[in-house]
Amino acid sequence: MEKLNKGLKVIHELSAVTMWPASVTPMAAQSDGSHGFWPEGFSSGAVDAGIKYSNRKDLMVITADRACSAAAVFTTNLCCAAPVLLSREHLQLSSFSVRALVCNSGNANAATGVKGMDDARAMAEAVARELAIKPEEVLVASTGVIGQLLPMDKVQSGIVSLPSSLQHDSVIDTAGAIMTTDTFPKFFTLEVRLSRGSIRLSGLGKGSGMICPNMATMLAFFTTDATIAPSLLQEALRYANCSSFNAITVDGDTSTNDMAAILASGTGPEIEADSEDYRLFCEALEALMIFLAKLIVIDGEGATKLVEVTVVGAADDRDAELAARTIAQSSLVKTAIHGEDANWGRVVASAGRSGAQFNQDDLELCFDNLVVLKPGFKADFSEEAASEIMAKSSYAITLRLGSGPGQARIWTCDLSKEYVDINGSYRS
Repeated sequence: MEKLNKGLKVIHELSAVTMWPASVTPMAAQSDGSHGFWPEGFSSGAVDAGIKYSNRKDLMVITADRACSAAAVFTTNLCCAAPVLLSREHLQLSSFSVRALVCNSGNANAATGVKGMDDARAMAEAVARELAIKPEEVLVASTGVIGQLLPMDKVQSGIVSLPSSLQHDSVIDTAGAIMTTDTFPKFFTLEVRLSRGSIRLSGLGKGSGMICPNMATMLAFFTTDATIAPSLLQEALRYANCSSFNAITVDGDTSTNDMAAILASGTGPEIEADSEDYRLFCEALEALMIFLAKLIVIDGEGATKLVEVTVVGAADDRDAELAARTIAQSSLVKTAIHGEDANWGRVVASAGRSGAQFNQDDLELCFDNLVVLKPGFKADFSEEAASEIMAKSSYAITLRLGSGPGQARIWTCDLSKEYVDINGSYRS
């Protein structure tokens, strides 16, 4: 209950300061997970299968009443987990038509070889039997410790009991069941106004450590009642992913299990290619994914601050991203953020080694609206004012490289002693 209350507080606080698109209504009541969370045609449930954690739900399923258009993005890590390989395969076999998604926490089923693939298939087959659907209509995801085999007797028993837990109106248990080192569940839902009516867009995610996705977060699952072709859904997901889950970092590590998927039930208004409704849908999906991405950074292992790193004035967007990502991932920058030390030299040094091309005499650096460095390396600023900004739980670092059109934005967090404590004993 403590984790849930913390999560609800963070979710509502972030929602209150988020600039949502004009077509979007954040569903505050539903977003507490207590009722009416999922779009029409979807249900979810979770059980305690005893995979690793004691007295905690660790296995969940999201189901659809009918075949859904589906899309997904996966980790680019070459050492990818068996569920990633299987879900890719199932999307192709089902022609991107999916009825369910099953996920466990406590065990990543990664680096587990042939047995791991067999276990992932067995998970899909067990869900298919319980729901009377085809195995290829099931996507599989896992998160947890790498290199250990799933306790399949517990997983199978848990799957058998999942259908009795299914509900349309609650997401709390479902979001909680995919947490590992997360300190609170992450979920939100939006209403999006289109020309032919409104649709619901809901999502949940997990992530706290091993976050530098290069595709998605650790795990994120979305549902909508929109009627939309799989190809358009995939395009929208990839577009939104670039500015959301691909724009966050906690520790610079890309997971073996990263996966983001979206299912569209087709019970709501139709969205066609090159239409204004498609633009609004993409805009709303991007906003929801950025919202969940920020929750992940806020909940970064040992994190106490959310910092938006923006680079502008670069020669092109690629140079801007190189600089922004290097700054955001720098251990020295992140420890300065934690220590509330306006050590601008660390930011400049990170940009200089990023590979981005610029003239160092053109650099201008701001913490929020406070200019701490002017072109020509003029650092005439109030340390007291800088300290006040850095004492906040959330602020922005903006670096101007020059006068070019390139820009990029990455969200990061501080690096604390607690991060070492958490990851020094992760398997115990």
